Amino acid sequence: MSLVQDMIARNRAGEAIGLPCFCTANEHVLRAVLDYAKKTGLPTVIEATCNQVNQFGGYTGMTASDFMGWLRGMADEAGVPMDQLILGGDHLGPSVWKNEPLDVAMEKSRELVKSYVEAGFKKIHLDTSMACGGEPTPTFAQIAERAADLCEVAEKYAPDPSELFYIIGTEVPIPGGETEEPDALDVTSVDRFRDTIQTHRDAWNARGLTQAWDRIVSVVTQPGVDFGHTSIYPFVPEQAAPLRDAILDEQGLTYEAHSTDYQPTGALVDLVKNHFFFLKVGPELTFRFRESIWALAQIEEEVVTGPTSKIRETFEARMTQEPGYWTNYYNGTDDELRLLRTYSYSDRIRYYWTDPEISKSLDLLIANLSDVDLPETVVSQAFMGLDFGAMPTSAAGLISLQVQRCVVRYFEAAGHTLK
Repeated sequence: MSLVQDMIARNRAGEAIGLPCFCTANEHVLRAVLDYAKKTGLPTVIEATCNQVNQFGGYTGMTASDFMGWLRGMADEAGVPMDQLILGGDHLGPSVWKNEPLDVAMEKSRELVKSYVEAGFKKIHLDTSMACGGEPTPTFAQIAERAADLCEVAEKYAPDPSELFYIIGTEVPIPGGETEEPDALDVTSVDRFRDTIQTHRDAWNARGLTQAWDRIVSVVTQPGVDFGHTSIYPFVPEQAAPLRDAILDEQGLTYEAHSTDYQPTGALVDLVKNHFFFLKVGPELTFRFRESIWALAQIEEEVVTGPTSKIRETFEARMTQEPGYWTNYYNGTDDELRLLRTYSYSDRIRYYWTDPEISKSLDLLIANLSDVDLPETVVSQAFMGLDFGAMPTSAAGLISLQVQRCVVRYFEAAGHTLK
């Protein structure tokens, strides 16, 4: 039995144990995640999403093999063995190409899945829920058939298919986040959950994928959690109680919860207790990263005598000049838009860190602060709440510590409290 399957068996038996899944392609965030992995030795799930990383480069410019090589290099530098890391592919399917005809979108999806498994990704979320090329919304059976099609590709091209494990189901916000503030959230019904299981089982059996079916470990459902631009929708365990009980009727399965960012830590604990084994988090990681950079910019203005990075001004200028990543998401007056661009829970600002001008400004900020001793008194003002005598006084250390506020609470909520 694999480590993941063993932990899932413990969860199903009533132990509050799960795994956070860190979904990001931000280098500084990943280094912070790896730093925590090195310190703790905990199994660490790192995921790439179809629109971040695909055979055409995605918005990161990386293919799956590029991402794997990039991460391997950082893991080597951090002293983290790759077998401690679990690499996942999220929403693998036609999402990126849903405006194209179905046959074209599915062929590109097959190549996408092939590229991920050949690169060594093991945790594969198959998501074929979207209508393609103007077709009607696909039925449960059509979604399941398309997912089985992609599973067959994964089994064919993985170096060792027995190491793959699958996530099915799709009742979550679209990849990249909500475009509008949700009015209300519908918890997945038991009937919809059972329809998902039965149609997928039938589709897998029709293709002779019985061994692969045994490696489906989790189903994505909506437990009633999400976040908008300014609102958090917290988990209410009573509303998910029917789902909690229904999963125990399906051998070896748990749930995967998406968009758990910003949930109170107690809510994350409750999700794990209700058999939501995988807790996905992404924007909260880069939200914390952005906080650290704003705090470092405050320190820079205090201690650097030469030219400063002006990173906040650079961000505002570039996001205004290139609004593509936020303009379809935010609405309001100029002042409201300014606040949303920087401080929204949706964290659309995360898409701009690789902009050449912003990247140059960030490099200058870190270089400026690497050339001076950072006074603890000034660090304490910018990063409030740190203990005297124990706070990092390097830019890299402060970034890592701030990002790890998210990393630590997710591991603790998933039952991995360090002694």
